[in-house]
Amino acid sequence: MMRAARRTFSEMKPRTRFVIKTFNKISPQGLERFRPEMYRIKPGEDQPPVAHAIMLRSHKIQDSDVPLTCRAIVRCGAGTNNCNVPRMTELGIPVFNTPGANANAVKELVLCGLLMASRGIYEGASHMTKLHAEGTAHERIEKDKAMFGGRELTGKTLGVVGLGAIGAAVAHSAIALGMNVVGYDPGLSVEAALRLPSGDMEMASLEDLVEQSDYVTLHAPYIKDVTHHLINAELLAKMKPDASLLNFARGELVDEAALNERYEDGGGGRYITDFAVSDELYPRPNVISIPHLGASTEEAEANAAAMAADTVQLYLETGTIKDSVNFPACSLPARDEEHVHRCTVITENRPGMLGDLMSVFGDANLNVVQQINTSKGELAYNVIDLELPRTADGKVDVGEFGTGDFDKLQAKIMEVSGVKSTRFISDWCPGTGYAVKVDDQIIGIGVDSPEQASYAEL
Repeated sequence: MMRAARRTFSEMKPRTRFVIKTFNKISPQGLERFRPEMYRIKPGEDQPPVAHAIMLRSHKIQDSDVPLTCRAIVRCGAGTNNCNVPRMTELGIPVFNTPGANANAVKELVLCGLLMASRGIYEGASHMTKLHAEGTAHERIEKDKAMFGGRELTGKTLGVVGLGAIGAAVAHSAIALGMNVVGYDPGLSVEAALRLPSGDMEMASLEDLVEQSDYVTLHAPYIKDVTHHLINAELLAKMKPDASLLNFARGELVDEAALNERYEDGGGGRYITDFAVSDELYPRPNVISIPHLGASTEEAEANAAAMAADTVQLYLETGTIKDSVNFPACSLPARDEEHVHRCTVITENRPGMLGDLMSVFGDANLNVVQQINTSKGELAYNVIDLELPRTADGKVDVGEFGTGDFDKLQAKIMEVSGVKSTRFISDWCPGTGYAVKVDDQIIGIGVDSPEQASYAEL
């Protein structure tokens, strides 16, 4: 195998602060959580050549946006379709999101959608606009109100598909309104189950849920080939003739052609969605399309930005992974000892990988005082605390193991087959101690490299 080229960290200019590259307008309440002595914020339009993490909302990530120095990407929101997760996974970059940060905002809009589905509020308001323009509003208001009759929510059944933070919040509020709630979530976690109304809702299969419900609200993630067109012709045929469908999750969850056929065949109920719809659906009076307002509140944007800032700081400073969509959750308590140094290594997930990695530390005569190895799919993530050599009086022996030795150790780690990147975490010099392997080329990051500024330029 051809020996990989490398540049060592001792040859590079150290950085004193982490650089966070931002796209879109990030709430100030989030950016204020970055300590100025440890972090610098650089807008993406300034094209900073070095960034240690990327923070964004709706911007669609390209390889050219991702510097070789980038350790993480965090989205202020739940969905990560704009983050090119498969590509970031290939490069060994964790992608984080902020589940639950916008839950209350979306829940409130779903409640608004329930009211619009049950009462002719939207249609009535549009009618009144027309009457006012004609100058007949006062004369016609009592005569025309019968055109927009509705029904009450109390006593009706709401089917909640997807019981994460938003789905659970919707279930609680629907019960408070006097509704019966039926839930469905094949991937329900223990944490999510604990958020559900205990004893006040039933669980059912998706087929049984749509058969029982007067309203069905969708809060499932979009996963290609799994939840694409989750609500299809077969399920729509099982719904009550006057049942309404609410979609505040992802437009692709609903087979709109099949929904249009349902209405063509005389089916009733309304479709309330937070997304644009097909040309066949949008003219229908029982279809209400909202311009993606689910998380568009000041509070939700502030919550998401604050949560994103906390998540990425925790990762950069300790190696802890929480709320990542492509990396396994991982946390190792810190050892508050001068002679213990933390190292993180991202590798392929294969048999013998951990043994190959540990042998490097053994050959360097370094004691591993604690470590954790977790995996997800084809990736494995390791957090390792190393005990540095000490003198007789207990102090770190810098003479025996100094900066140059860290460079040598990192080079040895990176030469192990299957290692994607490694990082030494340091309070005294944030932003250094990172190396990444791309196409068998080992790149030690520590200075601006215009010729290799981003993955797109390799």
